[in-house]
Amino acid sequence: MSLTDQELERYARHIVLREVGGTGQARIRAAKVLVVGAGGLGSPIALYLAAAGVGVLGLVDDDRVSLSNLQRQILFRTADIGRSKVEAGAQVLAALNPGVRVQTHDLRLTADNAPGLIAPYDVVIDGSDNFDTRFALADAAYAAQKTLVSAAVTEFDGQLSTYKGRPCYRCFNPAPPPPGNVPNCSETGVLGAAAGVMGALAALEALKEIAGIGESLAGKLLIYEALSVRFRTIILHPDPACPVCGKS
Repeated sequence: MSLTDQELERYARHIVLREVGGTGQARIRAAKVLVVGAGGLGSPIALYLAAAGVGVLGLVDDDRVSLSNLQRQILFRTADIGRSKVEAGAQVLAALNPGVRVQTHDLRLTADNAPGLIAPYDVVIDGSDNFDTRFALADAAYAAQKTLVSAAVTEFDGQLSTYKGRPCYRCFNPAPPPPGNVPNCSETGVLGAAAGVMGALAALEALKEIAGIGESLAGKLLIYEALSVRFRTIILHPDPACPVCGKS
């Protein structure tokens, strides 16, 4: 399906990129992407995907906007305090790009509902803030053979990877840490702009996967250290003893 005149103007800076062009932009428009978590990571992810023209954008979050969110969750405004994050976020995204169809899921993703939630989507992005959600999403994405872009941030540092089969998320993290062993950001803090960096990178990797351009981050882990202004990339290998994708 060809792009309309309005789409050609809106996405002109994408289309003039040789690697993207009209074909890549059409792929972006046809894509269905699920963003899990509408917080510090999910906010920039959703904003950049909507601006890029993703056809269907799903938001999963069961939380409400609070004053302490606004330091990093740039999808929301002061007037949104107390509102459902997915409903407030959908309103902002629709105003940014009316051509994007936003689907809201006002709930917490669990091992039970994850398979059904991700089924209609092509790419899923993890911007959640707890290990139960991360592992449930990663297991469901592997079982459904969905591309998973997984971002994380804490204090001043972040991690990012893409999972497409082996190695899977559990090759890197075999099991969640015991409850209470990992402090959350209300205890450790997080620099808002660091979450923005990781969210923007996650959106970028998702768009690369959708448009079929560049080098995939699959099989690698990108580590960002804000205080030292350093990026590092390490190779992830399949784990033969992995509980999800291992030989057993």
